[in-house]
Amino acid sequence: MANYTLVTEFLLEVFAETWELRILLSVLFLLVYLGSLLGNLIIIIVTTVDQTLNTPMYFFLRNLSILDMCYVSITLPNACINSLTDRRSISLVGCATQIFLFLFCAFVEVQFLTIMAHDRYVAICKPLLYPVIMNHQFCVQMSLASLLTSFILSGMNTFKTFQLSFCHSNVVPNFFCDTPSLLRLSCSDTFNNKLLILLIAIGLDGSCFTFIAVSYVRILSAVLKVPVKGERGKAFSTCVPHIIVVSVFLSSGAYAYLKPPAISEVVEDMTLSGIYTSVPPFLNPIIYSLRNKQIKKAVKKVIFRFFS
Repeated sequence: MANYTLVTEFLLEVFAETWELRILLSVLFLLVYLGSLLGNLIIIIVTTVDQTLNTPMYFFLRNLSILDMCYVSITLPNACINSLTDRRSISLVGCATQIFLFLFCAFVEVQFLTIMAHDRYVAICKPLLYPVIMNHQFCVQMSLASLLTSFILSGMNTFKTFQLSFCHSNVVPNFFCDTPSLLRLSCSDTFNNKLLILLIAIGLDGSCFTFIAVSYVRILSAVLKVPVKGERGKAFSTCVPHIIVVSVFLSSGAYAYLKPPAISEVVEDMTLSGIYTSVPPFLNPIIYSLRNKQIKKAVKKVIFRFFS
């Protein structure tokens, strides 16, 4: 670990060079951040207070909302402050911490989305077995397994990244510390780091996306057999947005982490980073919960109880 101390701190990119555009983008990201916090906080409060929502589906929705609040808080607030104050420096320890926490939340999010897809598959395709398969013990075990797996993978990635020597430059071509940006700054051999990223992408992200896609294909094929057209439309309106959000999250993240450095551009990297750091936490509350009749009913009940 002694050979990476050539660089003692890093400089992060700001959103834009011109002050006007920097303010515009900072305000936009702050609004997205506040919207993400508000939407997810509503879900956490409602699913905790309303005892009728004490089911596996809402158990994972609450956990996903907590995770999304953490996920979006790791990067956006600090990036907005840096852009507005022009304070760009981040210590080596701070950079390592940000990478670890960001990867940890991203890995957990992928696994939670996979478990939620399985929950919907069991609920729709095997309703009689739902209480048996999706019991409380199973939900807790899957949550803990997701946390442990993510802790190990993010720890390995962070450790391997900061074993490298950084001597080309200390300017990170992104608004937060991420592994691909640091690999481009390294003067060490990064083959093992890239191999680790590839194995994680195939092993975790690839398998989770495949499982999610298969689950929703089975759900849609089961729904198509239902003669009531209204039920079909409801299922399509539920499944398709889920698939879109998961696809945007995984495809933008995979492209950012797996693309060759030769075709890397700072603006493109920052745009992709903005997508996979802000879009899922902002859209998840809308797609997974706030369109749900039970959630809407519970929100009205909580508001009525609060103001009465």
